[in-house]
Amino acid sequence: MSAPVRRRTLLLAGGALAIVGGGTAPAAAGRPSPDPQVDAILRRIRPPRFRDRWYDVTDFGAVGDDSTDCTAAIRAAIETCHRHGGGHVVVPAGNFRTGAVHLLSRVDLHLAAGSRLAFSQDPAAYLPVVATRYEGTECYNYSPFVYAYGQRDIAVTGSGVLDGRADDTHWWDWTGGPPPNESPDKTLLIQLAAAGVPMKERVFGAGHYLRPNLLQFNRCENVLLDGITVKDSPMWNIHPVLCRNVTIRDVIVDSPNGPNNDGIDPESCTDVLIEGCTISTGDDCVAFKSGKDADGRRVNVPARYAVVRECEMADGNGGVTAGSETSGGIMDIFVRDCTMSSPRLERAIRIKSNPDRGGTIANIDVRRVTVGQAADSVIEIVLNYANVTTGDYPPDVHGISISQLTAAAAPRALNLLGLPDDPLRDIRLHDCRFDAMSEENVIQDVEGLRLDQVWINGTRVDN
Repeated sequence: MSAPVRRRTLLLAGGALAIVGGGTAPAAAGRPSPDPQVDAILRRIRPPRFRDRWYDVTDFGAVGDDSTDCTAAIRAAIETCHRHGGGHVVVPAGNFRTGAVHLLSRVDLHLAAGSRLAFSQDPAAYLPVVATRYEGTECYNYSPFVYAYGQRDIAVTGSGVLDGRADDTHWWDWTGGPPPNESPDKTLLIQLAAAGVPMKERVFGAGHYLRPNLLQFNRCENVLLDGITVKDSPMWNIHPVLCRNVTIRDVIVDSPNGPNNDGIDPESCTDVLIEGCTISTGDDCVAFKSGKDADGRRVNVPARYAVVRECEMADGNGGVTAGSETSGGIMDIFVRDCTMSSPRLERAIRIKSNPDRGGTIANIDVRRVTVGQAADSVIEIVLNYANVTTGDYPPDVHGISISQLTAAAAPRALNLLGLPDDPLRDIRLHDCRFDAMSEENVIQDVEGLRLDQVWINGTRVDN
């Protein structure tokens, strides 16, 4: 197979940002592409370009002394850049304290080498509330730390750090333990959605305990994240929602200790490329989602047409995951040439849903994944997530293909659990090898499971 050609963002003389390259190497003349579905997606994905205009946040009053509140200065720089037709807002080297940062169309927030956005630990810094999606249900809540709604041509680039500064006494303590915590608000939000209460009346924020994301782009088009490091988010780190044409490249997600700290979660997005990223989280590393339960069915937009390639996953509940918020459907997801390994990586490939979530999960195609160590099953596909086995919306999971996957050590290779009235269908493993597996596979209620050139502990197990 032809080697992929990576798109790159280059900082040129004079400060211009150029996007070069793209897609995979074309097939030789007269030969069909070896990966036509991936090629078709990559042809549609084009990172945004920006005018050669540069706005330094220090010119607007920001001070990188790790104590001055730079929220107003950063906001002024973004608004000025946007008002003058777009360009780059530069955060130079230094430690800049800030509250919510709201991006506007045609603006690239560029974090120079040595820069750090240190986000406030005060929830009041993320008010007023904004339209968001919390675990698959729409509401108004605290602003994500970097947020955009309905914008076009936006980016966060550079080699700087976005530090959410969440810890056991800020944000993460809302997840459990003694009150106050998020449990009553999560229950209330689900009840409001199930009752059909309009989204504009589902208002949380001050006095409530639903944690915000670190970066969320909601209903945006032409989004680029390139080169940045994100760490210690209150909740999910990178969360594009209902977006189209998203490129996430060479990003480091360093957030292994936080609860529910997913790395990259494209939700109900179309045409997504995630490449060259390094991810270590307290939950799933990459998770495709499409809304939860009644509200997910109301919005009814799938996650569709995505490529994950050349990424490294360490700690996490799953390396590449679909679910558990699957109500709008998850289809046409392609994973290529990834490496996954950690004593705290529970699963490599994970699909999870239940009969309350529903949705169609289909055409998930995984190739050339190398797993060093996993703490549970290498591959897990289950329809009893959260121990829910009955409901009115059984998911339709079929057309899952995994080839050229190798795993060096884990308790088991496969955990495949359909339901008696809702079996998994058409699951195929080809040319896969699982070594040092200590437990038997678990396979229940699966129709059309095909194992072709599959080896477990040195024994071929084809059917």
